[in-house]
Amino acid sequence: MTASAPAVVVVGDLMTDVTVHTREQVIARGSDTAATIVIGDGGAGGNVAAGLGWWGVTAGLVTRVGDDAAGRAAVRRVEQTGARVHAQVDATVATGTVIALIDGAGDRTMLTDRGANRRLAVDGLADHWFRDGGHLHLSGYMLFERPARVAAIEALRRAATAGMTISVDPASWSPLQAFGAEQFLAHTATADLCLPNADEARVLTGLDDPTAAARHLGARYGSAVVTCGADGAVWSDGDVVRRQPADAVEAVDTTGAGDTFTARYLAALVAGATHADALALAVRSATGVVGGSGARW
Repeated sequence: MTASAPAVVVVGDLMTDVTVHTREQVIARGSDTAATIVIGDGGAGGNVAAGLGWWGVTAGLVTRVGDDAAGRAAVRRVEQTGARVHAQVDATVATGTVIALIDGAGDRTMLTDRGANRRLAVDGLADHWFRDGGHLHLSGYMLFERPARVAAIEALRRAATAGMTISVDPASWSPLQAFGAEQFLAHTATADLCLPNADEARVLTGLDDPTAAARHLGARYGSAVVTCGADGAVWSDGDVVRRQPADAVEAVDTTGAGDTFTARYLAALVAGATHADALALAVRSATGVVGGSGARW
């Protein structure tokens, strides 16, 4: 791998997060509901790249933002973690924004405008970053819409051709279900690590039990980790199964916990950790995130 190529290339979305905490379990439609609103950085790709940079891994993010203050600020804040950003700038579509509504019961609802992310183009893939010995991490969001899907598939092809290891995050159960499990599995067949949460694993496998789903996906990809919220996570290679419980914590905001898990897990693997050690580190880091507000620590 050349000196100019990051150890981990992340292809994914960069967003502005607007997190809305209400004290009520039901929003008063047509009237006012008291809330605390926090604006921060988000996007699965941005979160993972920032996390990798935070934990000392040379990371590069391939993404697309609008020609606006939000996009410039989002890029700058990822770079402040030590990660490098190769951002296409879209002159016609704004930087993506997601609104996370968290009610008094702790339930989270996401309202998403992916903005410029859906227009990621092949010519922005930073070809010199795809080198033997590196790792590609793909956010599944990039597969759900064209033309970003074309760029995502090309990134997977280039990584496989270069001899890179590859991980994929299925992103979110609802768009994953709409996209189709078989289509997702076919497009990501060259990956050797899949990192779904329990709901996404259920969509991909049809199995309700996270351990069974991890074993199924591990056999398909070579390795899979299913995150299970307060119950920790489970890893499998299709044969061996390892479970890692999570410490008890009062959850304030689960936004970004999965991305934190992924970043810490990949950072540990790049540093030479075993899957068991990486699993323990990742669960601990994700647990720390849910105790605060926002997608990043």
